[in-house]
Amino acid sequence: MDHRPAHPLINYLLLAVGSVIAAFAVEEFLVPNTILDGGVIGIGMMVSHLTRLPLAVLTVLLNAPFVILGGIKLGRSFTARAAFSMAVFSASVELFNGWANATDETLLAVCFGGVLLGLGVGIVIRSGGCLDGTEAVAILVSRKTDLAVGEMVLGMNIVIYGLAGVLFGIDRALYSLLTYFITSKVLDMVESEMNQVKAALIITDDATQICERIFARMGRTVTIMDGEGMLSGKKKVLYCVITKYEVRELREVIDSVDHSAFVSISDVSEIIGNHVKSNRASTTR
Repeated sequence: MDHRPAHPLINYLLLAVGSVIAAFAVEEFLVPNTILDGGVIGIGMMVSHLTRLPLAVLTVLLNAPFVILGGIKLGRSFTARAAFSMAVFSASVELFNGWANATDETLLAVCFGGVLLGLGVGIVIRSGGCLDGTEAVAILVSRKTDLAVGEMVLGMNIVIYGLAGVLFGIDRALYSLLTYFITSKVLDMVESEMNQVKAALIITDDATQICERIFARMGRTVTIMDGEGMLSGKKKVLYCVITKYEVRELREVIDSVDHSAFVSISDVSEIIGNHVKSNRASTTR
């Protein structure tokens, strides 16, 4: 089922809402209690704590290289949404910086901060945006290796929480890990249709062009089959396995070639074999 908003303005409105909620969680719950988020935001929180530089400024500076890289590798539409989300997030962090802290109770900050952060990030991801540059890097690396996006993000966050333990004490690192767990669970609830692996079934008259664009933009190989509709006649049926982070990008690729294509995206519980993605220029497998 396609959950995209009907109008781009609604899409960007949701990106803004999600970014504001995430910024509120970070600035009102996590920062005052020295609880770290993961990724670039977590790095920014550590640098801000040590240097007293504004978190909003650090978030922009640290994310800028990833936005530029995303513009080169992931396409202009994704980059525009990511840049917009990050800009709104940074502006909201600066706005909430002058507000009174929501709570000084660490456990409350972990619970409510984690829930709100997961809600905000989930809305942003569901709307096709991104708040953290490390996600863009993980997507790019996953296309060249056998590592999953989630595995790389988790690995980077473990390093960040390890540094937090050195700088702020083991209890802060453990609280941060607990927050990350809560955030991840809420994010999965908000973005429930985006499981780790998805299978896309595409029925189209422009099979060759769609396959070429999927491979060129996403690095995914595609299986091509012959099909015949009861009323529409002979068609090409394409089958492609993608990650949860690539669903929106796949939709954009298909829409750019064939607006009338029929697309069905379903969950995949298990994959046997080594043909999920390929780095070679082939449009079939």
